[in-house]
Amino acid sequence: MLLPRRKRETRWCREHSSPSICLVSIPRQGPTSNGDRVRSEQPGRGAGAKLPFVVALDDSDTPYDVVDALALGPFTNGDQPWARSVRIDRLRPGASLLPVDAEVVRTVVEDSRDSRLATGDGWTVRAVRWRGGSAEVLVTAVSEELARTVLDGVVRQAAAESATEGTVTMGFWYLSAQRGPTRITRRAATTAWPSIRRNYPSASLESLDRLMGMRPEALVGRLILLHGPAGTGKTTILRAMAHEWRRWCQVDCVLDPEALFGDPGYLMEVAIGSDDGDDDDPTDGDGESLALASAPGPGETQPGTTAAAPGGTAAPAAPEVPAAPASSGAPETPPASETPPASEAPAASEAPAVEERSRRRWRLLVVEDCDELLRGDARSVSGQALSRLLNLTDGLVGQGREVLVALTTNEPLARLHPAIVRPGRCLAQVEVGTLPRDEAVAWLGSGTGVASSMTLAELFALRDGRLPTAAQEKEGHTGLYL
Repeated sequence: MLLPRRKRETRWCREHSSPSICLVSIPRQGPTSNGDRVRSEQPGRGAGAKLPFVVALDDSDTPYDVVDALALGPFTNGDQPWARSVRIDRLRPGASLLPVDAEVVRTVVEDSRDSRLATGDGWTVRAVRWRGGSAEVLVTAVSEELARTVLDGVVRQAAAESATEGTVTMGFWYLSAQRGPTRITRRAATTAWPSIRRNYPSASLESLDRLMGMRPEALVGRLILLHGPAGTGKTTILRAMAHEWRRWCQVDCVLDPEALFGDPGYLMEVAIGSDDGDDDDPTDGDGESLALASAPGPGETQPGTTAAAPGGTAAPAAPEVPAAPASSGAPETPPASETPPASEAPAASEAPAVEERSRRRWRLLVVEDCDELLRGDARSVSGQALSRLLNLTDGLVGQGREVLVALTTNEPLARLHPAIVRPGRCLAQVEVGTLPRDEAVAWLGSGTGVASSMTLAELFALRDGRLPTAAQEKEGHTGLYL
């Protein structure tokens, strides 16, 4: 049997007119009875476990790229066929990101990050730490159990404990030039709605109260539209929604909406989504899932009534079941006279599907400041972007996915495209306006410097002494962009 051999060759890079070095790993080969050479395989490994591994380096590459390539070597050649990775958003101070018995074989330090490659008994770790306090760890190992054990040990000693009080896990989507659609998560500070309710005009409070009290069984429509002048607190409303809906809804923010609705592949990836699992406890203090059982809030239907399904069609409500006694942990069995006939009871095969759908968390996609996408001339300016947005909310793309879309815009309602504001499309359509003078004076506690109407941002600036005492009167629409 021939020994493995490594071939080194030099060739010219067309872009940089400089030599590039290629290292080529040639699979081990052995003669057959008829003289032909075939790849030999290690016992217990199928054909194709050993793959040719080629690394091309030129003057555009950095030591960081070399570490990445070396980390993939054991996985590519089949010596360590199991790989697991994790993104850690918040690190403990001084976390090493490596197992205790790791032997560091490569270290790269750059302005924005550092990368280390380490090996151990049957495993390899590549750990990247960004200056912002996050990290990424990749583990390859000879077995799945070993890869999981090593990675869990790194995460356990490196990840900072999440502060759950007043924060929720939010996802942030963007289109990466190298990785395509990418989602990262962060713990974001949120605000309870009662603590900020006084910041909004009384004309909007009824709609906002109904929105904050929404539950999944009462959803009618998939689009939430917040419109009004800049500085009125639309983003703060979204943060309050994330807090009030945290037990049944996961919030994802789209950082590049023009790319989202311009790239069908990106849109499909976001529509399919990613579940954060148990990052935010979906139960209340008594251990009961609020997505399954909750007191009817504003806009919800009472038990025994009929509510519209998310797609816009009416769905019959389930028959009301008497509540369990306080001393019992199981629901009371209805009397025989109240038990629905067999023909009306759900089929046994449908029950698991109904229960699974009830327990599945909804997702709220937040798209802020999308004025160009919502204007009346959106189709001529943005092309298919508006159509894709509408298809995500109530078209075929959104079917079967528990996805809501929240849009904010500074445009007045009259300037928005009619397809956006047509009846039945919006779960909520709220104008977040300025506070009239009497409400602004009550908020500030003084009438000094208060104009006939003021935004929330202007009131905070006036309170903190950052606004001239005589606020200028605003006429017509403001906030237009070139």
